Amino acid sequence: MNRNEYEKRTEELILPILREHGFELVDVEFVKEGSTWYLRSYIDKNGGINVDDCETVSRALEKLLDKEDFIREAYVLEVSSPGLGRALKKEKDYIRNEGKEIELRLYKSFEHEKEWRGTLESWTKDDVTIVTQDGRELTFQKKELALVREAFDW
Repeated sequence: MNRNEYEKRTEELILPILREHGFELVDVEFVKEGSTWYLRSYIDKNGGINVDDCETVSRALEKLLDKEDFIREAYVLEVSSPGLGRALKKEKDYIRNEGKEIELRLYKSFEHEKEWRGTLESWTKDDVTIVTQDGRELTFQKKELALVREAFDW
């Protein structure tokens, strides 16, 4: 199995747990940081996720992962809230943020800028369109985007 298959199988295992508790799956990732592999599941619910929610899901998922034992590498399991600055990755993320101000970070600059903000106007599987504060409508290809997330003024 490869990384994507690990993530997909983990999603299949965690979804029934989340449904049972009324939680939503935001994302699953299997990533290497330094010499350590991490299997991360980001979950959410109305009103936000707390530490007890993460612990409940983590314990249940850990039992299933131990039983299935499909991941060859040693890894650290993490279950957490995606936080305020979470990336928009899935269709439901874009739906939730339609009409809201979002922040885009580009791999390469456009008009000498790598960071753009604007109201999420529309999106497809290939692109994202925003309306900037000065009223310009800009469309970016998703493959050009390093990050798309809800904009916050800290």
